[in-house]
Amino acid sequence: MELRQLRYLVRVIELGSISRAALDMDLVQSALSQQISRLESELSTRLLQRSPKGVTPTEAGMAFFREAQLVLRHAEQAARAAQQSRLSGSVSVGMAPTTAAVLGLPLLRAMRERYPDVRLHMVESLSGHLTTMLNARQLDLAMLFNTQPGRRWSVMPLLEEKLFLIRSRRTLVGKPADRIRVAQLAGLPLILPTGPHGLRSTLESAFARAKCKPTLVAEIDSLAMLMDAVDSGLGCTLQPWAAVSRFSDAAQRFHLAQISDPQARRVNSLCSLSDDELSPAALAARVVLADCATEAVRSGRWLGARLVDA
Repeated sequence: MELRQLRYLVRVIELGSISRAALDMDLVQSALSQQISRLESELSTRLLQRSPKGVTPTEAGMAFFREAQLVLRHAEQAARAAQQSRLSGSVSVGMAPTTAAVLGLPLLRAMRERYPDVRLHMVESLSGHLTTMLNARQLDLAMLFNTQPGRRWSVMPLLEEKLFLIRSRRTLVGKPADRIRVAQLAGLPLILPTGPHGLRSTLESAFARAKCKPTLVAEIDSLAMLMDAVDSGLGCTLQPWAAVSRFSDAAQRFHLAQISDPQARRVNSLCSLSDDELSPAALAARVVLADCATEAVRSGRWLGARLVDA
């Protein structure tokens, strides 16, 4: 006797139909009927009374149904207990400031809900620094943009972000366009992060393809300071929407014009040490992080982002 046979019988009795149960559990009807027949043969008794209108449990079937429900509940409880007991310890996760603005709190909440015994160590830093930390085994997981793999990384591209020209509304004259090409950025005073980080590499490639050079007025490796400088009108920047996601009044403070060049996109990849180097808790956290990113995109909370397989 197998747990799946108990599940099949319970669902058939609950729905009163083998065909509806097969559809509900995504099974072929003949296969489901065969499993029920095997169970009846093993017990040497009839569990279901079949009729053109469906099925009803026999007296033996109803008695078996009640006990099967208890067995299935106990099996689920045993699985949860084993899982929670196994998943303990700590996991180190690195995110760039823009990524942390969207995923940081959802990941903390999801990990606490699913795996309360796992202690999460969150590191917010620029992509280049996170790459160094991952290679030094100081992180288990990291969301990265420039994913030249280390010796034994696991890399899972998750999503792609559009890039925007972000300006303070107090510096705008007239009605600005909602879309702009990289070639049109020549001469605009730009504030960008420095070279070793993923976004800057993407932007340098975009300017090279457009055969123009950016006009840099400052380089700032702090998202908070960079956005304060843009907000005060000292220059504009090129960032994904996530750069303004922490501002509750972003629509009033900033104007975002999408960069329309097809290659002006930033890919977010979930990178980790190889599977054989990760603890069970870290493997679970990797799944949760991917789930959080997917939910943020599909729910519309992560503006300007799309899943890479969408």
